[in-house]
Amino acid sequence: MVIGATGQIGRVAARALAEDGWEVRAASRSAGRDERWPGDVRTVRLDREDDTALGGALGDGVDLVVDMVAFTAAHARQYVGFADRIGSAVVLSSGAVYADGRGRSFDTQDEPDGFPEYPVPIPESGPTVEPGDATYGTRKIRVERDLLALGDTLPVTLLRAGAIYGPYCRTPRELYFVKRNLDKRRTRVLTHGGRSRFHPVSVHNIAELVRLAAARPGSRVLNAADPEAFTVSEIGAAVDRVMGFESETVTVPGEAPAPNVGVTPWSTPHPVVYDMSAAERELGYRAVTSYADALEETVDWLTAHLGDRDWREAFPKMAANYDPSVDLFDYAAEDAWLAGDRSS
Repeated sequence: MVIGATGQIGRVAARALAEDGWEVRAASRSAGRDERWPGDVRTVRLDREDDTALGGALGDGVDLVVDMVAFTAAHARQYVGFADRIGSAVVLSSGAVYADGRGRSFDTQDEPDGFPEYPVPIPESGPTVEPGDATYGTRKIRVERDLLALGDTLPVTLLRAGAIYGPYCRTPRELYFVKRNLDKRRTRVLTHGGRSRFHPVSVHNIAELVRLAAARPGSRVLNAADPEAFTVSEIGAAVDRVMGFESETVTVPGEAPAPNVGVTPWSTPHPVVYDMSAAERELGYRAVTSYADALEETVDWLTAHLGDRDWREAFPKMAANYDPSVDLFDYAAEDAWLAGDRSS
């Protein structure tokens, strides 16, 4: 059973498992189905917050649960209650759980000198935030620890995903460059010299990790990332190539030179790169796609989904993630800075 099957990753994971020979129950609030699923994928309507509904969806039991929407301690407790009806599980976690040697994490990134300085690459053995209920990262690490505590009672593979991309994303980072190209913006400004790296991961590579972990149950934590960690400048160039668009990139060495100028969803003062050697060693994982090869379907979907709408209407969850003072597409501010003294 795939929980969250009609979401960005669930759609691809359900198809990968079905094509690998699994009988798949695709569970979601809408009981919808993806047109690319094989016909024998069975849809199930499920409100994840309802324990009784989850028990009904599990029925007499399943060999595998793949969970894209485990966010809270209550979700982890559901596994304790239903452990006797689940053979093993693969649960999506996040790189947001990591902390650096000084205790900094994504939770502290908006504080002065608060952005974490991780090792390159980050191993799964690295320090993490403390479990709790305050933030996305603290909730995710609490889920991880509660599930790992089940041990042999229920083997769980936890996938710490990087910057996820692919169709159906509710918070698509690639929109930053796609919309600029659609708006015929020929110049873009990038902070930190355009060298920021925030390791992306294709939904197809996550689905491959799911497929491999399903065949080799175990209690483990693994990173989930693409084979490359492109810089933000390289990502912008890749989007240009897909869209057949030419842009000039202007870089500044440090932080934003003016409000709403040069800040992208990947802009970080220090690199965030994940070590994939454990997945290669434990699962025999090899990426099934690269950023350059997987980008076209993302760009095509973004372009179609955005259409003529305001981006905030098309992607309300992404808009809600930013402080109201932050405008990702403040072209007036960019033009004013570009026309003025660029040293300021």
